[in-house]
Amino acid sequence: MELADLGLRLAKLRTSKGVSARDMSLNLGKSPNYINKIERGKARPSMETFFDICDYLNISQTDFFDGGNIHPEQFSGFVSDFKGLDDTSQSHVAGIVKELSRRKY
Repeated sequence: MELADLGLRLAKLRTSKGVSARDMSLNLGKSPNYINKIERGKARPSMETFFDICDYLNISQTDFFDGGNIHPEQFSGFVSDFKGLDDTSQSHVAGIVKELSRRKY
């Protein structure tokens, strides 16, 4: 992932969580403009900070890089709940999801 793409993804995830770049920076123990620098492509987080960012956003590192997943926290919760269903219920939910994905809104 290019540095600019990393910044755009971080901005989308952060704003979907409803937190400002400044607040996120401070909550991570960084300078007030740290997240803003990453989002503008002016800085790259260390691996440790990247893990902290994912923890803060309550998502996995894999979810961070899955640009097609615009609500990773919700998706993760859905998968966890889905795994707890019995076979019949999983089949019903899979059918509903398949039908909804066919519809054009």
